[in-house]
Amino acid sequence: MAEAEFDPLIHAPHRLRICAIAYATTHVEFRELQERLGISKSALSKHIAQLVEHGYLREEHLTRGGHSRLRLSLTEPGRRAYRGHTAALKEIIEAAE
Repeated sequence: MAEAEFDPLIHAPHRLRICAIAYATTHVEFRELQERLGISKSALSKHIAQLVEHGYLREEHLTRGGHSRLRLSLTEPGRRAYRGHTAALKEIIEAAE
């Protein structure tokens, strides 16, 4: 079990959802994230940049069929931070019940 630690960077709603989606898979493409979150490219780019800057997300630029794609994955520190954050949220909820 992860050590419960609230992470304000992950806690922002869109970044929390980005981490949750990335946690559930080995990688996710930018376009899929944009569709699932329903936000603009610029807004998504800002959230991704913050997560990359803190070492939580890794970017991989691919070219397929002449089209450039951005693939993202959670780093191991990102996975630990996400697990710790969700554990902290569970503790908060359980304490309130």
